[in-house]
Amino acid sequence: MNEMSLVPFEVKEVINQVAEIPEGVKLMNAPEVWSESKKGSGVVIAVLDTGCQKDHPDLKDRIIGGRNFTSDFNGDENIFDDNNGHGTHVAGTIAASENNQGVLGMAPQASLLILKVLEGSGSGSLQGIADAIDYAIDWKGPQGETVRIISMSLGGPQGSQELHDAIIKATNSGILVVCAAGNTGKQEVQFPGAYNEVVGVGAVDLNKKFAYFSTMNNEVDVVAPGVDIISTYPGNKYAKLSGTSMATPHVTGAAALIINQCEKDFERTLTEVEIYAQLCKRTSTLGYKKMKEGNGFLDLTVGYQIVLNPMEVETKEVTLV
Repeated sequence: MNEMSLVPFEVKEVINQVAEIPEGVKLMNAPEVWSESKKGSGVVIAVLDTGCQKDHPDLKDRIIGGRNFTSDFNGDENIFDDNNGHGTHVAGTIAASENNQGVLGMAPQASLLILKVLEGSGSGSLQGIADAIDYAIDWKGPQGETVRIISMSLGGPQGSQELHDAIIKATNSGILVVCAAGNTGKQEVQFPGAYNEVVGVGAVDLNKKFAYFSTMNNEVDVVAPGVDIISTYPGNKYAKLSGTSMATPHVTGAAALIINQCEKDFERTLTEVEIYAQLCKRTSTLGYKKMKEGNGFLDLTVGYQIVLNPMEVETKEVTLV
């Protein structure tokens, strides 16, 4: 098997216009930390999915670049449009802009690098996904920006050595890799979510009840909202979708906020291991087995204390006697 596909998802409703902060974003308390985290500003996130509607009103200011790794659009690497819908929805949950309309993402000032690895049919090659990860590792933005997070709402029952090696290279390069656990509703593994090096994301509903479809295994790290999630959709529209595909971008956007919070406080760049540790600090258990919820529900107001009065280091002259 040399292909991987979308984690199955359900389109509940397509909507022409909305004006709200989505319930999932509020449930994770993202607005409570937007000030301290600069709303994700400066953090570049590579979204490996079906592409994105580049001119969607809520996304056009967030996209910093992109590339096509599929045979869609005659294989033109410069055309990374979304001919499915899934990728545009994921991108909006991560970083839909503040523009007095539509929806807001978890990190509404983060930047998105759109890497189309799945065709309109929802499938893509393992090699293409591995190549996209390598591209994200080496990518440099117009101001010297680099990718800090990779988000993948895709999966399959088998991985590959090339894919695993690319993920290991990414994490060794300081990039946090966030992946959907899967939507089989069974106790099994789906890749790349089951690789130990990634943040495996399961789903709960908007009442924090475990989603019946969320795949269970010992590599699930956290859970986030994944049922009836409203976000951007092609055609300048919005849609409600369900799946661990929808939970994953909530965690991705949260990680962008955590990076800005903690790097301001620590006054240095965090390693991938440190970002993961800070993410786990912001979880609260829901009482489910660990194979369902991992460390628990990701809540950005848990386990973090805002530094209100940073210590001032004073230097005094010393006279030798």
